[in-house]
Amino acid sequence: MQSLQPMFKTQSLSRLINLILISSSVCIIYLLVSVFLLGTSKPSNLLSSSHDVYAPTTLEHIVFGIASNKNSWPKRKEYVKLWWKPQQMRGCVFLETMPADADSYKNDNTSLPPVCISEDTSRFRYTYRGGLRSAIRVARVVLETVNLNHSDVRWFVFGDDDTVFFPENLVKTLSKYDHGLWYYIGSNSEIHEQNRYFSFEMAFGGAGFAISYPLAKVLAKVFDSCIQRYPHLYGSDSRVYSCLSELGVGMTHEPGFHQFDVRGNIFGLLTAHPTIPPVSIHHLDHVDPIFPNMTTIKALERLFQAANIDSGRLLQQTVCYDRWFSWTISVSWGYAVQVYGKHIHLPDVLPVQETFKQWKKGKVSAGAYTFNTREVHSDPCQRPAVFYLDSVSSGRDGIRSNYKKSYQNCSNYIGSPRKVEEIRVASQKLDLNMKQLLAPRRHCCDVLPSSAGQVLEIAIRECKEEELIHMHP
Repeated sequence: MQSLQPMFKTQSLSRLINLILISSSVCIIYLLVSVFLLGTSKPSNLLSSSHDVYAPTTLEHIVFGIASNKNSWPKRKEYVKLWWKPQQMRGCVFLETMPADADSYKNDNTSLPPVCISEDTSRFRYTYRGGLRSAIRVARVVLETVNLNHSDVRWFVFGDDDTVFFPENLVKTLSKYDHGLWYYIGSNSEIHEQNRYFSFEMAFGGAGFAISYPLAKVLAKVFDSCIQRYPHLYGSDSRVYSCLSELGVGMTHEPGFHQFDVRGNIFGLLTAHPTIPPVSIHHLDHVDPIFPNMTTIKALERLFQAANIDSGRLLQQTVCYDRWFSWTISVSWGYAVQVYGKHIHLPDVLPVQETFKQWKKGKVSAGAYTFNTREVHSDPCQRPAVFYLDSVSSGRDGIRSNYKKSYQNCSNYIGSPRKVEEIRVASQKLDLNMKQLLAPRRHCCDVLPSSAGQVLEIAIRECKEEELIHMHP
């Protein structure tokens, strides 16, 4: 028995070595097969190139289709100049024919998208009484933009020639979504009746909307056959919505796209913006300049001064309370600051002030809007003191924005916020990380102790975990 023991040990060792060699061979073969499959399989998101599908979305991944016409383009191109970045953006502005001042347009082509001439649409029927059959041409901007066959595309974005986009916020907003899936992203009207008539699930074209690459490619293939079934519809966006509905795709609602189906002063809408970055604004020909004593374009240029420094914080509303004077201060960053001469509960500050009028003329019906509103006090002395953005700058110590008082017809200056002439706001660039995009939280602000006299100083910061924005006793 003792003489057999070495032989058993030798056999056991040999079996162990063989087992290890077999296991190693299986692992190596599995690894080689896995690498081969990963190298030859197509990416699930169906991108139009082989570039890294996991790289962050940028402006280079977006192609724009802008609907215009030869009559409106000479004026409306000034809106597009505000946001178009020729070195980073791709796409076309679609016209039925070249405008009369085509030669002057050539001088602008370094700051504007190229012009594309729309295809003939005479073969399609249009039966909406009193409507414009150009709606068919505008609807086909979707098809013709996809057919430009740009490479490395993740999103197609569409809008009108008077749609002003905030490019950085557009990119951040779209980055929340998997561009390899079928997405139709936009927003509806601010007017309940408009949504009831056209659909609460339709992305309104003036606000702009985005379609992911794989969905857009499929939509382009079936679009012409689809719109033949809808000659009775009024607008272009109704046709796009109807065809996407036939594909079984619904709208993903993003409140940062703004149709602005209102007229007059949109101050109330801009100062009560949701806690998400603004993506677009529209109908600027139908509303007052957003800053007083300026043209529409000059006012927008001032807004873009702030957007170019901290696009994510633009229009974000921060509310703080001054203990010494019992004031309520609402900062809509990059636009305006309002100072109320008394303490007001936060839920009473947040509703939109009705500074504007509804789209259709006539008496405003109850429930006309799709958001909470509050009336503007008839007595100017009972309204908050308003301070509009005057300048904004960025440095090593953060961002400084200054707001100057807008003079109103009110004689009550003693012991009120109206004695203040200027408000200075300190902040840091808002980090639009995925947490802030998916679960946004309003920031807090403090009235700095050094504030006195004609200048009020405020600092914006992130709220502490259990911090409440409320009146202090």
